[in-house]
Amino acid sequence: MKPYFNDITQAGYHQIQQEILQCQAQRPARIKALQVARALGDLSENADYSAAKRDLRHLESRLRYLEKQLRYAKIVTPTDNDQIEIGKDVVLEFLDDHEQETYHLVGLPEADLPNYKITLASPLGRALKQQRPGAIVTVTAPAGDYQVKIIDVFLS
Repeated sequence: MKPYFNDITQAGYHQIQQEILQCQAQRPARIKALQVARALGDLSENADYSAAKRDLRHLESRLRYLEKQLRYAKIVTPTDNDQIEIGKDVVLEFLDDHEQETYHLVGLPEADLPNYKITLASPLGRALKQQRPGAIVTVTAPAGDYQVKIIDVFLS
């Protein structure tokens, strides 16, 4: 079976690499905390040991997740045209209230709605995919359908 690769920006790939380095730097301290807690004695009633073991397990799990994200990542370089794709910014006008917002299109592992980073897998991203400035698209979202007009698309 052919593996599935997630499209990601170069910045997103670098961000995951940095988080891996941070987790790896925390690992020796977590192991040391586990050793210290284990030395306290009875493991069945040792809350420090249970907490240290849980913290190390969470860190190891996060490391495995991040490494898998990198292993199945495909860095996408956006083209220099006005078509919507990963790695570009898009200025949208929401036609219900005429508010304008600028979103950065990113790969799935780097989506961050509070920072206006959306993925093409989101309802808004799916509606925008392969569109150009001037187009009015209907977004089908869980809360209901709405329309947006694409004002501009540019490389950031």
